[in-house]
Amino acid sequence: MSCFKPWRVVHLELSDGVPTLAAEPNYQGLYVVFWWHRIPLGHQEILAAQLPMPATQLANLMVQTIAPGVGDRLLAQGFHAPLPGIAQSPTTEPPDLQSLLALNQPLAMLQAQEEQKITGDMPSVSVVICTRDRPEPLARCLQALQTLSHPPSEIVVVDNAPASDTTRQQVAQMPGIRYVVEPRPGLSIARNTGIEHSTGEIIAFTDDDVQVHPDWIKRLQQGFHDPKVMVVTGLVLPVELDTKAQLLFEKRWGFSRGYQPLVFDQQFFEQTQHRGVPVWHIGAGANMAIRRQAFDLVGDFDERLGAGASGCSEDSELWYRVLAAGWSCRYEPTAVVYHQHRRDLQGLGYQLHQYMRGNAASLLIQFAESGHWGNLHRLFVSKPIYYLKVLPRQLLKQLLKNEFETGLIEVTGLLSGVLFYLKNRHRQGV
Repeated sequence: MSCFKPWRVVHLELSDGVPTLAAEPNYQGLYVVFWWHRIPLGHQEILAAQLPMPATQLANLMVQTIAPGVGDRLLAQGFHAPLPGIAQSPTTEPPDLQSLLALNQPLAMLQAQEEQKITGDMPSVSVVICTRDRPEPLARCLQALQTLSHPPSEIVVVDNAPASDTTRQQVAQMPGIRYVVEPRPGLSIARNTGIEHSTGEIIAFTDDDVQVHPDWIKRLQQGFHDPKVMVVTGLVLPVELDTKAQLLFEKRWGFSRGYQPLVFDQQFFEQTQHRGVPVWHIGAGANMAIRRQAFDLVGDFDERLGAGASGCSEDSELWYRVLAAGWSCRYEPTAVVYHQHRRDLQGLGYQLHQYMRGNAASLLIQFAESGHWGNLHRLFVSKPIYYLKVLPRQLLKQLLKNEFETGLIEVTGLLSGVLFYLKNRHRQGV
């Protein structure tokens, strides 16, 4: 019998004060997210054995947790997060916590700074949600969109190869939402249909198993202040961590990229190109916005990729083309959505197989389109070396302790992705 206990996700608004955390005997621990006036600043995992925790102890833990996010915004040096895949220079200045603590009311300064960004004309935004026969999560997603502090110019629901009329009837009951049916299955096909039927200068994409934060649109708009930025992604937090599958996903493959903004630019692309640009670090397709101009510059989503085709990576492959063309992508952690992770291990295993299948196919597509050999290096050198190290250990643990491990699932996914590409080398319409 499993002894797994869930983790409780707790959101603390620090402007309301720092509370005492009570004992939680029914949970393995607390996944605490710290906020300041709806700005996410960091999260901390607190084990049940550490509870109850007095407010003074939590305050000390909070200061350490939020220092990188606050310091990054208020101090010119010392707190900027390094880009993944790029080694830090030995001359990089380390974080100076004392300089941060010496500021007069840093959280008030942070709030004032964020409020100053809400000035001038903002680009119009269309929200596109692609769905397929999932009326219940879609209803929650659409209800959250009704609470946005800055509503988009339009919301487009693309019903992808539906088996019934349920989604159309559901959308018809909600005012101000455009319904479009796309009979051809595939997430990339559906997203391209959404682009075609939307009008905004910015097109924001989210999934039907996501609930957006009320400031989501406003924060995405602010991320495009630099005209070089063609893509903005945001922070993805878990709705719940009630099952082993959800906890495994969050710890090993979660969508969060931290609480400090990141700009993936030409320098990032050039410094990682020789070993395969790790574009998946840019964010998640469940929380991304793209300038309409970008599709004119580099093309739409590759319809060989994504759910219903290769399985994944239609978003990151597009980001790759954006970077290769000399533009930038920004990760903006103040643009927040909440994702419902798969609850069961079987569903998680299928998801990871699809992830790796899509990743392999995208690397081959990126090589074929760009001629950048680093994509092949990552697929046929870096990944085999990694799995030769971890796979024996995982298989032994699975055999002796009957623990759920995913290494073999990932490897079979990669092989499946190579075979998928060989059967689908030619992009339709090209």
